[in-house]
Amino acid sequence: MLIVHKYGGTSVGSLERIENVATRVAKAREEGNDIVVVVSAMSGETNKLIEYANNFSSTPAKREMDMLLSSGERVTASLLAIALQERGVDAIAMTGRQAGILTDSNHTYARIESIDSKPMQSEIDKGKVVVVAGFQGINRDGAVTTLGRGGSDLSAVAIAGALHADACEIYSDVDGIYTTDPRIEPKAKKMDFVSYDEMLELASLGAKVLQNRSVELAKKLNVKMIAKSSFSDAEGTVIGEETEDMEAVLVSGIALDRNQARVTIREVSDKPGIAAEIFSKLAEEGINVDMIIQNASTTDGTTNLGFTVPTSEIEQAKAVIEAFDHDIGQMDLDDSVCKVSVVGVGMKSHTGVAATAFCALADENINIEMISTSEIKVSMIVSEKYAELAVRTLHASYNLDK
Repeated sequence: MLIVHKYGGTSVGSLERIENVATRVAKAREEGNDIVVVVSAMSGETNKLIEYANNFSSTPAKREMDMLLSSGERVTASLLAIALQERGVDAIAMTGRQAGILTDSNHTYARIESIDSKPMQSEIDKGKVVVVAGFQGINRDGAVTTLGRGGSDLSAVAIAGALHADACEIYSDVDGIYTTDPRIEPKAKKMDFVSYDEMLELASLGAKVLQNRSVELAKKLNVKMIAKSSFSDAEGTVIGEETEDMEAVLVSGIALDRNQARVTIREVSDKPGIAAEIFSKLAEEGINVDMIIQNASTTDGTTNLGFTVPTSEIEQAKAVIEAFDHDIGQMDLDDSVCKVSVVGVGMKSHTGVAATAFCALADENINIEMISTSEIKVSMIVSEKYAELAVRTLHASYNLDK
């Protein structure tokens, strides 16, 4: 079997932890598997490099930042290869360039365009463990690029797809995907299997174990992902294609996203094109609008328009709205909200899922301020002070602790 391992920053956060990873990789190799390892920078290293850059400039050039930040993963890859060689495991470290990863030219948030897997396959055929520096590639001009937050997960899935690997194992400090955050609800259960679509929803709604771009790519390339812990031998959670019997399970998990702020615009002219103009301006500034709600028109021909954005983007959103000198009245901002979501492919074939959530929160006197639904999720905006109570209440309502 050919297996891709990916180790995050916590898993390689010290020399001792790199030794631990080397032991794990060596064991997998001894079991007869071909192994490619993708590594992140040691935990804290990327932040330290950013601080170094900010010492010289508050707005360093993105091209130079890519050169700088990509070095963290190269350090880890080299150290792991050396550790493996000392164990008698033939290993070779590769940069993103050497691994054949070609990206577009969007510095600091590049997208992978293609992978020439021949350099990696050549080393695998020689019996070597290939250790690739994640999070990076090169563009067509030969400049180093990085893939943005969670980019090493993306590197691992793309490499697994290019090499037609049997599995892509994502190692972190947690041993799988849980029905909700165990730090909030100790009764949360680890799931054996989650579909790509469920994991995409959970990742985009606040679950931090896997990066949603990597799950999206895994679904596209049909790469079997397994979320595992680098600190235990526990079985992880498999992420793969949905099966028919999965719809028997009504709800798979509850997600919480605290990074939410609500913008309400009052007395908006209720005429064609005004909403398009507002949201076009927000999009032009790169502001990620999530949930949107519009009230019915009043007798004076105005309406109220509400939407949510990440908390980190609320000041940008405020500036965009303030720039409108027509067709809107008062604006209210509220960053004391959060989004709690119910996710499960079983919603496709069951009724009453949303009603159960609404009744459960009502019983706890938790007011729902906004609602958004899709085929497999129901998301609700509630006051941040009720965040953890809402999660525990919904978790119990769908018997996920059973």
